[in-house]
Amino acid sequence: MSKKPFVTKEQVEEIVKTYPTPFHLYDEKGIRANAKALKEAFSWNPGYKEYFAVKATPNPFLLDILKEYGCGCDCSSYTELMLSEAVGVTGHNIMFSSNDTPAEDFRLADKLGAIINLDDISHIEFLESAIGHIPETISCRYNPGGLFKISNDIMDNPGDAKYGMTTEQITEAFKILKSKGAKEFGIHAFLASNTVTNDYYPMLAKLLFELAADLKSKLGVHITFINLSGGIGIPYRPDQEPNDIFVIGEGVRKAYEEVLVPAGMDDVSIFTELGRYMLGPYGGLVTKAINQKHTHKEYIGVDACAVNLMRPAIYGAYHHITVLGKENEACDHKYDVTGSLCENCDKFAVDRMLPEIEMGDYLFIHDAGAHGFSMGYNYNGKLKSAELLLKEDGSVQMIRRAETPKDYFATFDCFDFYDELIKE
Repeated sequence: MSKKPFVTKEQVEEIVKTYPTPFHLYDEKGIRANAKALKEAFSWNPGYKEYFAVKATPNPFLLDILKEYGCGCDCSSYTELMLSEAVGVTGHNIMFSSNDTPAEDFRLADKLGAIINLDDISHIEFLESAIGHIPETISCRYNPGGLFKISNDIMDNPGDAKYGMTTEQITEAFKILKSKGAKEFGIHAFLASNTVTNDYYPMLAKLLFELAADLKSKLGVHITFINLSGGIGIPYRPDQEPNDIFVIGEGVRKAYEEVLVPAGMDDVSIFTELGRYMLGPYGGLVTKAINQKHTHKEYIGVDACAVNLMRPAIYGAYHHITVLGKENEACDHKYDVTGSLCENCDKFAVDRMLPEIEMGDYLFIHDAGAHGFSMGYNYNGKLKSAELLLKEDGSVQMIRRAETPKDYFATFDCFDFYDELIKE
């Protein structure tokens, strides 16, 4: 597939008159179309619900858009719970999945009526101690261990992951929870990240459906929902083909009819917790070329850095780059595209073939709509950039302002020298 920005050079030139680079830009039209397609792909299941992974892009304006399509919130922390409540997502529209969880997080989740998903069998006692009871509806996270393979290709290594319970532990956990008053049970699992294959979800679904049928048979518990979590990926590279959500939905349906229906479990709801798939392709980091360096390599310095998009620096992750206005020019120049942090890993691209880049050119870094802004930090005292929404009508709305030095120094506001720090 080809990688085409959802914004033009001319549009960016207009935007920067109000909002200087760098900034994260989100495509409202693309977000809405994708959310609608996901809902349609799983419409065969009456109880289906997407719980958007707030950690991926914690912005209330975007949560509000997804809420219009029936999406709830997958939360993993106290502040993510606060954000969900602020946009009117409460009760069983929240799935709280966490690990190494503080008591205050469990207490807020319970106060909001969220479905709590336990990561470890020891959390049963800890949860009961924290909130004073066991909720009637509860979920447990499953980890089968070993390697997860599709067609002999290793997709991920669940046995190495810190998350979830073993088969024996989840069986015992359900026994204990039932004895303590739980009436409705859910199963959750996340076995592979960013899979670009239509086979992952159906294979995961079958594994969890078989587990659910076995647990019902052995323990007599009512399993209300099965949460397939995240893992549906996006094609970061232009030579990758995107997942087909309708093929995926149909694959899960077939597994459902093969395993759950014969087991008398045709009332089970299917949940998903997608983040990257929901917003990744519909956000880009727009930055400007401000420096060039000719030493042992050719470098292009931009006004963004790993503070704005960390994935290339910490994972070596590939993000496609388009030089706006030069989409049809030959990629005949080899560059490292760098930020200004005092770390050699602060590079958006290494040995990347691109059109000739001139100072002042705008670069669009693709697929930054999830785990982009949210992973940012303030190393070197760098400030996080604004988030903007490209509306369906072509207008632009600021949905988060850029940080200022005052924000950076805010946690010194209890000290005498604070006023000196923030003086103009």
